[in-house]
Amino acid sequence: MSRLAEFRKLEQQLAAQLAELETLKNDKGLKKEIEFETKLKGLLEEYGYSLREIVGILDPQTAGKKNAPIAAPEKSSRKPRSLKVYKNPHNGEIVETKGGNHRTLKEWKAEYGGAEVESWLTK
Repeated sequence: MSRLAEFRKLEQQLAAQLAELETLKNDKGLKKEIEFETKLKGLLEEYGYSLREIVGILDPQTAGKKNAPIAAPEKSSRKPRSLKVYKNPHNGEIVETKGGNHRTLKEWKAEYGGAEVESWLTK
């Protein structure tokens, strides 16, 4: 791209941004927000408080957490699963698992049936 084309492109972008800025300057909602921010900063200076202290006054629960992430969901109160040990009497293979989603255990249940595999439970 030539320098002249680049210049014209930037000039058009600047004109578009200036037009957008003018639109925002006339926005009533933005004017109210600016007025609120100005008054709030004035009050903070007048009474010698920081924004963090005000948040601590209004919401004491978040005051003790400095830059802490949003609270993670609490862990469930469910007890941990116990270890189960299955021993295949046909080949002597042993499977230790805490859940029923073990690949070998699924294969055994498909081959021998769930009730029979459950009878192989040793622990």
